[in-house]
Amino acid sequence: MRAIEIRDNTLHLTERPVPKPGPGEVLVRVRAAGVNRPDILQRRGKYPPPPGITDIPGLEVAGIREDTGEEICALLAGGGYAEYAIAPEGQCLPVPKGLSMTEAAALPETVFTVWNNLFLRGGLKTGETALIHGGASGIGTTAIQMAKAFGARVIVTAGSAEKCETCRKLGADLAINYKNSDFASEIKKFGGGVDVVLDMIGGDYVSRSIEILNADGRFVSIAYLNGAVAEINIAQVMQKRLTLTGSTLRARPVAEKAALARDIKEKVWPLIEAGKIRPVIFQTFPLAEAAASHETLEKGDHVGKIVLTTVS
Repeated sequence: MRAIEIRDNTLHLTERPVPKPGPGEVLVRVRAAGVNRPDILQRRGKYPPPPGITDIPGLEVAGIREDTGEEICALLAGGGYAEYAIAPEGQCLPVPKGLSMTEAAALPETVFTVWNNLFLRGGLKTGETALIHGGASGIGTTAIQMAKAFGARVIVTAGSAEKCETCRKLGADLAINYKNSDFASEIKKFGGGVDVVLDMIGGDYVSRSIEILNADGRFVSIAYLNGAVAEINIAQVMQKRLTLTGSTLRARPVAEKAALARDIKEKVWPLIEAGKIRPVIFQTFPLAEAAASHETLEKGDHVGKIVLTTVS
């Protein structure tokens, strides 16, 4: 099969044997694979695959399940940038009705991440207000739609007027251009504070977000584009009874990810099939142009997801 491998921090098209599934695994004939920031970190040598996982990058795919012929999408710990990939059976979900393979490939990493962090760890409830940093990203565009579908109010930050407008069209009640406005000041003017923060920025965004959290608020970290070290005011955490949490997904046990998949199939998949949540696709690239897909993601001008396709 054709696959993408990492050599000297760059991506190269190569030939690899078709992998063989083990117990509890399925072989997927990949039609499309999502491109995510952890793939870039892996390429740079900063996010190696867990023990026993292929060195081929790629954390989500859509394709054909070889043993049954079903159209599925799946969350992977690696191996998506290839014509065939192995997926734990419990991490496979049916392609939602009405979605293409390209759209379905953009779902697993983002939906699992948002469900686990914004709803389970962050405990977002109907009627609460969520602040989503990086609102125009793949995670952000998914989080906006999921939060609105569950009856929350949504505030986002994004890096241009165009990105803010896209976020508003997806349902954001307030979109703040962080390049020319202070998000904390804008949120205070808009109506006070927020109940949950979904943060992928880190750095000084942590203390600034804590400042505008309501009493019993929850701050959830999923990445740290501006740095992994932050200084916070412990007095604010104590006085407002805040919860600071976060998670990574890739190295978690298969059983835990399978439990997330069951929850998502029951509670989120019907909303996707009803058209209330839909992946935003920025650009697709053929598998052979994986390097160009990374360049596009690193540039930061995208809105939504970038996807590789194995079929022209």
